[in-house]
Amino acid sequence: YLTVNIEPLPPVVAGDAVTLKCNFKTDGRMREIVWYRVTDGGTIKQKIFTFDAMFSTNYSHMENYRKREDLVYQSTVRLPEVRISDNGPYECHVGIYDRATREKVVLASGNIFLNVMAPPTSIEVVAADTPAPFSRYQAQNFTLVCIVSGGKPAPMVYFKRDGEPIDAVPLSEPPAASSGPLQDSRPFRSLLHRDLDDTKMQKSLSLLDAENRGGRPYTERPSRGLTPDPNILLQPTTENIPETVVSREFPRWVHSAEPTYFLRHSRTPSSDGTVEVRALLTWTLNPQIDNEALFSCEVKHPALSMPMQAEVTLVAPKGPKIVMTPSRARVGDTVRILVHGFQNEVFPEPMFTWTRVGSRLLDGSAEFDGKELVLERVPAELNGSMYRCTAQNPLGSTDTHTRLIVFENPNIPRGTEDSNGSTGPTGARLTLVLALTVILELT
Repeated sequence: YLTVNIEPLPPVVAGDAVTLKCNFKTDGRMREIVWYRVTDGGTIKQKIFTFDAMFSTNYSHMENYRKREDLVYQSTVRLPEVRISDNGPYECHVGIYDRATREKVVLASGNIFLNVMAPPTSIEVVAADTPAPFSRYQAQNFTLVCIVSGGKPAPMVYFKRDGEPIDAVPLSEPPAASSGPLQDSRPFRSLLHRDLDDTKMQKSLSLLDAENRGGRPYTERPSRGLTPDPNILLQPTTENIPETVVSREFPRWVHSAEPTYFLRHSRTPSSDGTVEVRALLTWTLNPQIDNEALFSCEVKHPALSMPMQAEVTLVAPKGPKIVMTPSRARVGDTVRILVHGFQNEVFPEPMFTWTRVGSRLLDGSAEFDGKELVLERVPAELNGSMYRCTAQNPLGSTDTHTRLIVFENPNIPRGTEDSNGSTGPTGARLTLVLALTVILELT
């Protein structure tokens, strides 16, 4: 008789040393031991170890095949540094000589599935749909995305706010982009420890009322007009709010209670057997209480001794730093105005809008979106012009200004440059006419 079994193994972690143990019992004479790694769903068996008793020189100390005794053997295979690709089934095949005839071999086998785990290799928190503008007068949904890659099996991902776990409502489908503020029927508690006074409430309501009637209060893009349309002026009974107050005031909707969070997971298998997990946390943004809030994404995995973590702090842009090159611009130069940084760390990524105060940009457009504004071949007419850069993200908006000083270029004679700051055909024709006039007079 012959019985074969492989000792079971718990899941192992990639990089560890693993020993596969095959135990077999027989009263016959052993012929061979073969280990196989099974791939492609069992269609391919790859030999990883073979022991042939016929050619073994150290086998003479074992039992005489004529003795009828129960003998127990063990064959081991050691994988010194197991990899994810080693995951899968393994088989141990044992053959003994038949007692009736030496030409016949009796076979038996055992199998085991080696489950190789791998901890996540990276974790990252990003903001969806960035860069995105700031809206002081309309509630907007905001989504944080936690991306965890390289784990096997898929890890458990969850969010915390200021160190406290977030109780989120699970979602199977993403919320529609056109949907309004996300709401939940569960009880809530206020995050603000102060209520609005009557003055602030009246100002906020008057702002919303102006919007409902088609008015355009101050927005984050001053270049689009600060003067209200006389046809839609507020009624005499409505409080007229100065611009300085409006720019600091939030309407009533942001003074609500604790936001309701919605959580959605997606999993994408990789070719190496690992899984990329994306956790999406969505809620209605409240710039007053969400600014400078610390959000962390944490990952639990059986291959990790402690959770992995990535943190981001939601912060509105503050104090943009503007760099202009060249620092001393001359007529005809190409001037670059770049946002070099901020006084604080900004998240999510801000968007930038450039305007020229009181006029259009050099190319005739009203505004330009981008971190760098390029003015090619600046003419003398731009001397003293003021440029405004509006930096904004969903948490807030800030403006900064810089003035362009254009010096004369000694390489370009005065009066010969065209409207773009370069010598053009008009100047050339004028020179030719003057030369012909002088020739005619001399003749």
